Amino acid sequence: MDGSTNSLDDVSAESSTEFPDRLSLMEVRLQAQEDEITLLKSSLADALRTLRLHDQQIPLLKQQLIAVNPAAARVLNHSCYVDGFSKSCRLSTSSLDGFHHTPNSHISNTAENGEGGAKTISSYKPSTSDRCTQTEPWIPNHETVPLALTRAIQSLSLEDALPESIQFTDETPIKLRGEEEDAFEEEMGKDQTWSSSVEETIQPTTNRTLQQQQSKCSEDSQGSGPQTPTSSSPAPPKELASSPHGGPLSSIREEEKMLVRRNSEKSRDSQDKTKQRLSKKAASSTNLLTRSPSLESRSKDLISSAGSQGSRRGTQGQSIKMFIRGRPITMYIPSNIPNYEELKMELPSQKLDLDWVYGYRGRDCRANLYLLPSGEAVYFIACVVVLYHINNQTQRHYQKHTDCVRCLAIHPDKVRVASGQTAGVDKDGKPLQPYVHIWDSKTLVTLQQIGLGTFERGVGALAFSSSDAGTLLCVIDDSNEHMFSVWDWNKNIKQTEVKSTNEAILAVDFSPTDTNNIISCGKSHVYFWTMSAGTLTKKQGIFGKYKKPKFVLCFVFSLTGDVLTGDSEGNILTWGKSAADIKTLGKGAKETFQIMKQTRAHEGSVFTMCVLQGGAILSGGGKDRKVIRWSADLAPERECEIPEKFGAVRTIADVDGEELLVGTTRNAILRGTFSDGFVAIVQGHVDEMWGLATHPTQSIFLTCGNDRQVCVWNAEDHKLEWCATLEESGLCADFSPNGAVVSVGLSTGRWVVLDLKTKEVVSDLTDGNEQLSVMRYSPDGSFLAVGSHDNLIYIYNVTEGGRRYTRFGKCTGHSSFITHLDWSKDGKYIMSNSGDYEILYWDVASGCKLLRNRFESKDREWASYTCVLGFHVVGVWLEGSDGTDINALCRSHSEKLVAVADDFCKVHLFQYPCPKPKAPSYKYEGHGSHVTNVRFTHNDSHLLSMGGKDTCILQWRVKRAGTGDHKEHLASSSSVCSSSSSPENGR
Repeated sequence: MDGSTNSLDDVSAESSTEFPDRLSLMEVRLQAQEDEITLLKSSLADALRTLRLHDQQIPLLKQQLIAVNPAAARVLNHSCYVDGFSKSCRLSTSSLDGFHHTPNSHISNTAENGEGGAKTISSYKPSTSDRCTQTEPWIPNHETVPLALTRAIQSLSLEDALPESIQFTDETPIKLRGEEEDAFEEEMGKDQTWSSSVEETIQPTTNRTLQQQQSKCSEDSQGSGPQTPTSSSPAPPKELASSPHGGPLSSIREEEKMLVRRNSEKSRDSQDKTKQRLSKKAASSTNLLTRSPSLESRSKDLISSAGSQGSRRGTQGQSIKMFIRGRPITMYIPSNIPNYEELKMELPSQKLDLDWVYGYRGRDCRANLYLLPSGEAVYFIACVVVLYHINNQTQRHYQKHTDCVRCLAIHPDKVRVASGQTAGVDKDGKPLQPYVHIWDSKTLVTLQQIGLGTFERGVGALAFSSSDAGTLLCVIDDSNEHMFSVWDWNKNIKQTEVKSTNEAILAVDFSPTDTNNIISCGKSHVYFWTMSAGTLTKKQGIFGKYKKPKFVLCFVFSLTGDVLTGDSEGNILTWGKSAADIKTLGKGAKETFQIMKQTRAHEGSVFTMCVLQGGAILSGGGKDRKVIRWSADLAPERECEIPEKFGAVRTIADVDGEELLVGTTRNAILRGTFSDGFVAIVQGHVDEMWGLATHPTQSIFLTCGNDRQVCVWNAEDHKLEWCATLEESGLCADFSPNGAVVSVGLSTGRWVVLDLKTKEVVSDLTDGNEQLSVMRYSPDGSFLAVGSHDNLIYIYNVTEGGRRYTRFGKCTGHSSFITHLDWSKDGKYIMSNSGDYEILYWDVASGCKLLRNRFESKDREWASYTCVLGFHVVGVWLEGSDGTDINALCRSHSEKLVAVADDFCKVHLFQYPCPKPKAPSYKYEGHGSHVTNVRFTHNDSHLLSMGGKDTCILQWRVKRAGTGDHKEHLASSSSVCSSSSSPENGR
């Protein structure tokens, strides 16, 4: 267990509370041991229930046979002894039907009495093999038992055999979970989530007494009378002979009464001894499971089998049970659901439509920003290609990619676009091969998909030919050899393919005057390719006396026909053809490409270059963050510097010769001129994000992540309101109910409260020294709950409108880190989840007390629902899910929808409540990484989803299903990260 290894340093408290903290940690360790004990008990209980039910059916089957043939009672109570133990002799089913006979057996029907017509049985002694393989009661004369009767007996169950007057007793293994079981759980120290909803507690004393009594009964039966010479069966017991009701049932009832009396006399002693034995074995059992993976997996299988057969979940009585990684999780059915089995799960009444994409991928991609004649800037992030109209401030989205887009190319007609992606991964972790989309930027219709099954890992670079009106498309993949291929994309025909180099290739393009000439550059090289008769040949650029750079990052064709390259040394190199050096290379040497001129351009790398219409050249620097305008002969004309907070220049797009668009390495797109400077029109995070919170009354939301940025966004204007830098990574956040302040939890146990208007820190506190995972205000704003990875929930009193915080208490009892929590509508209770899939309830008003009887919380109403484990959201889990497959969920304020963020780049929309397995949902794809969080805006008009590594925020419009829907394409079931939406029925 995670909590069992925590040290006292993990808990932050004053010195006066040090002893209670030490005591709480010891309780956590004790609870971990109790959980292991319960695991073993659960598997043992399942086996005991099966044996007990089987043993109880034997006398009932005897009663049925006696009713047909009363004279058979003496034979049916015959006992045989195997290895010193007394048990009933049984024959196989086939022997009852007359198809199986032991060779040494001899049964003769030589005599009959006149009273009952019973046949005298000759001497018979079963062989050792017979006694070991018998499975049914031995009937000495199978001819007296009709075949139909034997088959009817085989189909009998316990319920069929019991008379109507006889009810199930406390010893019956089937009962509903109720007050008695909850009382037992409370006595054991904590609610046992491992126990089945219908299984009774294991009482070793009862089982031991039952075995002793059975042995005693066998001895009594042996000594009750002499053996009959003509039979090997002992005489029937006196209790059976004197029973006025046929014998067996009365005997069973009397034995049960004796058991109850014996157990009542020794109940206290036996329970104490049982607890002592379990406590002694707890540590050794825990160590055994820890050391042996095979035993651990076997125990998980036993626990899984305790539920309904063939299912991860079982429904019995007043509770349901789901299993995650072999661990059972019991949830109680609310009182307002009279018949759980008749509940019908339907698709939600509303759908989602992608409304806005926040962010831009500039940190690790090149040549990914272009301006179309329509006034739209084309760029990408995650699995979406965005067309952003700069003046109208509107967005359109191309959403047909199945994984992250990595490169773009614009056709010479400035309408058609090619976009390449990385390889996807299906649900089983198997790679899906990447391909290239060619699509129309006006209609967003896909014109062609090329390379499916050809490329490996991803598509690294693309380029359309220009001298032949864009007939050809050059593609370089991300395989080890960086395969270089040329396609007639209209016909989807690959014209040629060749291995390029084992080094990284960063850019490729056709010569503007000759389609057969192609240039590529990358790590320490520039290649000049010639295509002839379906083959590609290359010549390497010779650096000669010039220093060979580590990377050649970009290149352009000047209007004079020269090739200009920018490298990691900050130089612009001019390349040209030169005659063969016969003296050095010998006769037959061919012309080479050599450096004609070197121009010092930037401090640090030259990341990008762009040719303007008049022949001027723009270059963008890395370390110096400068944009420089050069004349056609590389004389500097103008320059400006990008603000440091936006990072280095990644790419440049010309707007009208004066105005420019600049993409930066910190995922921003700037718009401006040399004279007026630049302002950001697109911004985003630059590292993994986890924290997301929506304002209680306004269309405002907050995000935070590992880049230490706290960003407040306006969902209506699609703009960044303000951004602040923290000292540590922000992992969770929540707005106070009055909307004036927002609390942000950090990665070090520290948390800060920010004023929404002034951006100043109004409170700064620390709880523990581990990361915080959840912040949640109570509905009236009087309390703040802080969930930590030190397994504790810290509760604070909130005063002065959210500006003053004093420690109220802490919730101690989880055995792993806190993942999610929610307040009840009355603000008195908390429901929480942890990393080991616990669901616990807390009475905050009574001093942060753990509610051990979870049954009492089944009807409680919750102000929010973000816990991923709970009765109302059972249906969001896929069959066989890992506990980390769902990262977050959120219920809408109308309490009709629940949105789910999963680990496979998906956003799901279910109806709420969703308490049954395999609930249908709508599935939405657009993220290129695990989805870390989802939240509805205050009026449920939009849903916000946040990606992890893709640094992308998607804003979805919530609309009624069937109203204004565009044609939806069904996503492939094997795809993990595609961008179409599709319903999942039954999943």
